[in-house]
Parts: sequence; C-alpha cells; structure tokens
Amino acid sequence: MQTKQSYIYILTNKNNTVLYTGVTSDLKRRVYEHKRKFVKSFTSKYNVDKLVYYETFDDIYNAITREKQIKAGSRQKKIDLINSTNWSWADLYEEI
Repeated sequence: MQTKQSYIYILTNKNNTVLYTGVTSDLKRRVYEHKRKFVKSFTSKYNVDKLVYYETFDDIYNAITREKQIKAGSRQKKIDLINSTNWSWADLYEEI
C-alpha cells in the first residue's frame, strides 16, 4: 500500500508580520488556494500567502500532531523554526 504524503506549512504576508500554520495532503494546491484567496478566511483577510516553511510526513496523523505542536508554541519559536531553514524568508512556493 502506498502512503500519501502530508505536510505542515507556515505562511506569512509580504511584510512577514502575520504567521499562519496549516496541514494538508497537497501542499502545492493548498498554497495556490491561499495565493488566489479562494476561501474567505484568516489568510485572505490578512493577505497571508507566502510559503516560508514546510515539513513532509508519510502519515497524516504525524503531520496533525506536528501542526498542533507548532501552533502551541510561541511566535518566537515559529520565527526560529523558519530561520533555521529559510533565513531570508523567501517564498518557497516555486520549489515545491
């Protein structure tokens, strides 16, 4: 049986002032939806559409657990996590 990959991701706005953490089974599609503001939500209201961090999982349950862990952390912990792999806060959308 083939497992489907899952992802946790962090998005920000153009000024890097708002952070949003999510989980999905299709990262490219989900970030595209955020960029096109397909759903009227927190991310569309605050123009959060720049992918600055993501992790890949082979199990959705592990991804959900990790998402909850990140969401429970402080803003500084999220900033440190982003800086650990993307110190320039570049939009990673094109690399996925």
